[in-house]
Amino acid sequence: MRTTAQHAPTHAPAAAVRLDHTAVLARDRRLSAEFLAAVLGLTVAAPFGPFLPVDLGNGVTLDFYEQREEPIQPQHYAFLVPEEGFDGVIARLEALDVTYYADPHHTEPGRINRLFGGRGAYFTDPSGHNMEVMTRPYVRP
Repeated sequence: MRTTAQHAPTHAPAAAVRLDHTAVLARDRRLSAEFLAAVLGLTVAAPFGPFLPVDLGNGVTLDFYEQREEPIQPQHYAFLVPEEGFDGVIARLEALDVTYYADPHHTEPGRINRLFGGRGAYFTDPSGHNMEVMTRPYVRP
């Protein structure tokens, strides 16, 4: 989008904008929603039209939408979890026999990272999305 000084967009204060929901494409919406809910210790909500929501507890939902006929382009989803909840996430991944990795390219299996003074790990969901859990947000310039 091109703008000029006289047509510059008006910017709302950062506090006024927040993510409400996003659609997550899945081969099997129930399988993917239940998988993520199990890993994060959450619950799957009632269907909402074609969507199966997982409420993240901060006013944001991931709305799983089934797409069986077309390939799904893997996306990356990162979840900030409390430090005291991280070990539970790792334990649930292990109980589900899901390999987790210290890096986003999945070259360090069974290890976690310690970025920005926290802990983190990556894993793949049933539809091929690269999921991340971390206890500290990234430090951005």
